[in-house]
Amino acid sequence: MLLSHSNMKLDCRPDFMTLVWTESRFQVDPSLFQLGSCFPTSFTAREVVFTVNLNDCDFKRIVTGHHLMYTNELTFLSSPASHVHTFSHQVVCTYERPKDWYPLVYDPEFHTYGQGDLVFHMGLMNDDFTGPAESTSFPLGSLIPIMASVEQRTHQPLLLLFEECVASTTAELQHSSNLYPIITNKGCLVDSRVSRSKFEPRQKSSELHLSLQAFRFALGKEVFIHCELVAWAPSLLDNTKKACHYKKDHGWELLDNPTYSNLCDCCDTSCKSRRMRSVGSGKLGIRHKAVLGPLTITEDFNSCV
Repeated sequence: MLLSHSNMKLDCRPDFMTLVWTESRFQVDPSLFQLGSCFPTSFTAREVVFTVNLNDCDFKRIVTGHHLMYTNELTFLSSPASHVHTFSHQVVCTYERPKDWYPLVYDPEFHTYGQGDLVFHMGLMNDDFTGPAESTSFPLGSLIPIMASVEQRTHQPLLLLFEECVASTTAELQHSSNLYPIITNKGCLVDSRVSRSKFEPRQKSSELHLSLQAFRFALGKEVFIHCELVAWAPSLLDNTKKACHYKKDHGWELLDNPTYSNLCDCCDTSCKSRRMRSVGSGKLGIRHKAVLGPLTITEDFNSCV
């Protein structure tokens, strides 16, 4: 698929793409262009070429209906000596969604300040979490099995947590988006207060299994689940780094060690940390945003509980 507009030509192939930017301004240094995290494959005084794999360069993968989209940004990073300001253009390759493709979040790889590569995954699973779901349609009241994981490779051991999750009818969150809160307040599964939703017993520190009861929000429409994941030092849990769910006749319980369920006491108010060091520093862990979907919740009263 060949796309073009003004200065940019885009050739989208099944596994890779080629972008050619033609620059008419002589004062623009072609070496200062970037596609996501990638530098040009080649360039001349007037032309910049990127030939890259769609799994590289921090491409984002989004599925909407019958289409699979890979999105990125072409950016010119202005230098102090340049008379041309920094600018960027969106880059999108759109494909038909393969029939056998399940809605897994794209798997970007990134380096965390010399501590090794992390690869995050999130996907819909079958009932016992042994493989991918065979359908993205769930009857109202049934349980939606969701798994998140992080491949740690050479990284120090980390514990994977959901920090926030909301459901929306859009693949990208917008100010006008209708939202259904699932996990809020730094790891509190608030949906478990009104449903059978729960965290399943952890099998690995690098994996987290969530059984989410199918809700009435956007019934019959496409739903996307937006989550912020945190890979965190397991010895440094506090009331902002936790996985808590609500058990009837018991109250809030900490998944990883119920003895310390007092870390969940703030779930009904506001959870704030006293730690001064930020997760963004990369010293204790790292955050990652993920989008799962689309999935559909159908009104099948025979499956309701």
